[in-house]
Amino acid sequence: MNGIFDAVGLLHAANKSIDHTIIDKKRPNILSKLNKVIDKTTLIKPEIVLGVTENNFEQVALNVFQFQYANCEIYRAYCDAMRKKPETIKSLEKIPFLPISFYKSHTVISTIESIKTPSNEINYDLLFESSGTTGESTSRHYVLDARVYEQSLSQGFEQFYGNPSEYAILALLPSYLERANASLVHMARVLMGKSQHPANGFYINEWEALYKTIDKLENEGQKVLLLGVTFALLDFAASYPMHLKHTVVMETGGMKGRRKEMTRMEVHDELKSAWHLDNIHSEYGMTELLSQAYAKADGLFHCTNTMKVLVRDINDPLEVNKTGNGCLNIIDLANLYSCPFIATEDLGNIYTDSSFEVLGRMDHSILRGCSMMAV
Repeated sequence: MNGIFDAVGLLHAANKSIDHTIIDKKRPNILSKLNKVIDKTTLIKPEIVLGVTENNFEQVALNVFQFQYANCEIYRAYCDAMRKKPETIKSLEKIPFLPISFYKSHTVISTIESIKTPSNEINYDLLFESSGTTGESTSRHYVLDARVYEQSLSQGFEQFYGNPSEYAILALLPSYLERANASLVHMARVLMGKSQHPANGFYINEWEALYKTIDKLENEGQKVLLLGVTFALLDFAASYPMHLKHTVVMETGGMKGRRKEMTRMEVHDELKSAWHLDNIHSEYGMTELLSQAYAKADGLFHCTNTMKVLVRDINDPLEVNKTGNGCLNIIDLANLYSCPFIATEDLGNIYTDSSFEVLGRMDHSILRGCSMMAV
């Protein structure tokens, strides 16, 4: 293949010329300082990104591209290697998408000079890291301002499910809870903070306690969100079948060798049968993204307002379209201070109504904890 892979080679060859200072400082409440810088460069503020609509998404995304090219060193180097200049980018399909693997090999962040410390370190609020086997590199996503992430998450959840305060939120997340800096754990923690229900909690393998909590909440008529990694939900359902009436079951993907590979529909059928549900919900997200997409039925995802999915041709990665089959490119405007334009390794299909399904991973991809089931 040409194009994207040639550019990757060029960029890695020029690796020594790029400053990869490790970020090791944290400082909250830097949003006002960032706003001042952005006012002077691209006239775009976080509230503009967070308030984006379908009508102005393309224009906001093109403005964010200009900001990224000016301020994200690794992204600018990638665009230059691709011979893509800002003045030539006039549509979403023409924006260069950074290979997701760069989050493993580089510090991907918008290095605005005025938010650096005197020692040239960059302040951040959160660090998200992907899972990985021994000796394998992991993705590292630095979040400069947690409030941008948390507001994007909250308004995206409300867009599909209403106010988190309506729910008791139970998170069955073994393997994620057992390692540091898992973005899925932080997502659940933020939603629990918005919920404030006394029954909120995390679970690893405490199935009996989880069963008793759900049973009590069901008897009270309380709305429940059971958020779980796929293999754990299957194991829990096999041991504790129930008749759920007030519970939304949301799987996040993730088999990671714990069970035989199953299609998403096979997983959903098994969970629906065990818990007498009409539909199983799904969440699509990853370490490198701050926005989410949700599927309320049949694995058909819809993006929150700060996110849009495009598809690139498997054989010609520079051929990008709004519908069709191929590899998924993600625009995540909540990634304003890292990189909002990500070429993932997920295979999918995008429909004319902008809904999409995830069909698996590219053959050369390394299976990660947040990877989806293959079909």
